[in-house]
Amino acid sequence: MTSLSRDTLSALPATIVRPGHDPAAIRTGVVHFGPGAFHRAHQAAVFDRVLDQDPRWGIAAVSLRSGTTTDALKRQDGLYTLAVIDREPSMRIIAAHSDTVGPGEGARLRALLADPAVRIATSTVTEKGYCLRSDGSLDFDHKDIAHDLARPAEPASVIGWIVTGLAARHAAGAAPFAMLCCDNMTGNGGKLRAACAAFARELDPALAGWIEAEVAFPDSMVDSITPASDAAFLAKVRHELGVSDEAAVQRESFTQWVLQRFDMADGPDLAAAGVTLTDDVRGYEQAKLRILNGAHSSLAYIGLARGLETVFEAMSDPALEHFVSRLMHYDIAASLKPVEGLDVAGYADAVLDRFRNPEIRHLLSQIAWDGSQKLPYRLLDTVQDALDAGRSVERLAVPVAAWMAFVRRKAQAGETITDPLADTLAQAATGSDVATAMLALRQVFPERLATDPRFRHAVVEALVAFLDGDIEPLLAR
Repeated sequence: MTSLSRDTLSALPATIVRPGHDPAAIRTGVVHFGPGAFHRAHQAAVFDRVLDQDPRWGIAAVSLRSGTTTDALKRQDGLYTLAVIDREPSMRIIAAHSDTVGPGEGARLRALLADPAVRIATSTVTEKGYCLRSDGSLDFDHKDIAHDLARPAEPASVIGWIVTGLAARHAAGAAPFAMLCCDNMTGNGGKLRAACAAFARELDPALAGWIEAEVAFPDSMVDSITPASDAAFLAKVRHELGVSDEAAVQRESFTQWVLQRFDMADGPDLAAAGVTLTDDVRGYEQAKLRILNGAHSSLAYIGLARGLETVFEAMSDPALEHFVSRLMHYDIAASLKPVEGLDVAGYADAVLDRFRNPEIRHLLSQIAWDGSQKLPYRLLDTVQDALDAGRSVERLAVPVAAWMAFVRRKAQAGETITDPLADTLAQAATGSDVATAMLALRQVFPERLATDPRFRHAVVEALVAFLDGDIEPLLAR
């Protein structure tokens, strides 16, 4: 079948939204590392809107490991379909990519990073792609970092390539590009700056000092559910377009990009394209962690106890939906400090609406993974804030007890517990006093919280209800 391209663009059905700019006229102003589905559904869609008004911000898509995506984009003149899956689905052609760089094209990448027209570099390579230790510092023992320091002319890592590009700018006396990390790591900009400076310091202390003083590494937060582009989805796109599209992506209608303000004269108007610019990215991160992720975990553990399978099914349970709504609006929202530009109640309502999307099949069992690692940040910090403020923790204790009951069911059934503490959890959850044994796990519950009589009482009371199979009164709280 014929592929999507500039030549076939005009023949697409009228229902497919075309770019608001000429794809052949855009120029490269952004280099992006990691052109996976999330980038194509998220950052590229933002720059596509910017390009409708300003042709300077085309993206060069860079893949250091696999050429599958860059090859597909090259064959399709950088075009692909973004399908928004919601109650009112839509398809839009994205024309944000002006160039592609695949594995083995180091000379072209080097030239792009040194080009003064490139003002911004972005990245979505997952947290492990930055070669960091657990404390967020650069892992000098990582094989790619060791390789790049030994052979700096042939980088293998994203860190190595960023520093290579900045070194060329520094040597030429040119302005640096701004580096925007778009992976979900707390304080991602600061961590990336520190990692790049640490790497550069091994090669040239003056370069490291320049990176720390002159290069913008703004923090950011991104959010949008982006399901995989499986064969069924690609077939649907083929049917709708009448041409093949190997790079098509899909996401929910909700999308969020929160970016720390940074100085860039005559830069792209990201705010007009929907990006939230703020001095408090951390506040937005905390709101997402507690409201969205905290509610997700609550739906998962309580929903599984009620025999439900997906987030949509959980939100279709009136008692559970009402409980989670009150938990978000009254308990979690109360724990958040005011953040400029963030309407907490509106954000909570938007999250609830996302959970009601019938087109997103988000499994509760998957959300339930790694509870020992997630609960401290998603729920327990909120519990401690409520206790410190003298507020009730009765509702907040319910999902905590639901997690304990979930672990007990798994352990008693001999089923796999997907959690780094699986064996420890199984042992604690199968004893005669589950609540005491679980609350004694200091890897999960800090002593100050675990020994607070208000919290202990609320958890024990809720856990008894879960173990007895009588949780309707809990959901009416």
